[in-house]
Amino acid sequence: MGRIFEVRKSAMFARWDKMAKNFTRIGKEIAIAVKAGGPDPDNNSALRRCFQNAKAVNMPKDRVEAAIKRAMGKEMVNYDELVYEGYAPHGVAVMVESATDNGTRTVANLRAIFNKGGGAMGNSGSVGFMFNRMGEFKLPSENINIEEMEFEAIDYGLEEIGEDSEGHIIIRTGFNDFGKMSDFLESKGIIPIQAELTRIPTTTVELNEEQSKDVLELVDKLEQDEDVQKVYHNLK
Repeated sequence: MGRIFEVRKSAMFARWDKMAKNFTRIGKEIAIAVKAGGPDPDNNSALRRCFQNAKAVNMPKDRVEAAIKRAMGKEMVNYDELVYEGYAPHGVAVMVESATDNGTRTVANLRAIFNKGGGAMGNSGSVGFMFNRMGEFKLPSENINIEEMEFEAIDYGLEEIGEDSEGHIIIRTGFNDFGKMSDFLESKGIIPIQAELTRIPTTTVELNEEQSKDVLELVDKLEQDEDVQKVYHNLK
């Protein structure tokens, strides 16, 4: 009984850690969006997208409002959006997106994580060519016909459409068409569950279970860093 309790407690703490990380990530996204386009979501599409993503991870409304107030305050933190590249063990390519107020600290921390995890940081461009930067929208499946959506959305940059394991509709666009697709969905009255820019690997690396574990442990350590927003890899 004690062992079962420990396992459940560990899983609960893991969920809390993930939730806290999501709230921190979106808080930074809100700060960046407010700085770039102001605090009015009606005139700031990036901020509207932050609201959608906050809702997707159950971020409380008061936390969202607090993030906006901080972004408008005198002590607002200015974040630089920096991208780092490298390799995990077994030749898996990794890209790390960060939002940081101290790039020197961030690069030192990430280099240490790569090295301890059996990987290595690379120079800018060392693995970036292995990923396509795309816009990705997760849509509710209710009242949406995929075939009709594909026909209409192709004029707004649609490149891929399908369903995920939970039955949500996934739309992908080219990087430069992200805003155009956002406007199209708004015009249709469709509110995405989540909307973000992502990086899709052009080729993948297939490893055995033990090797995959090495890679995913490194990815997990990178994701835990306070300055890291997202981590992408090409492990199959």
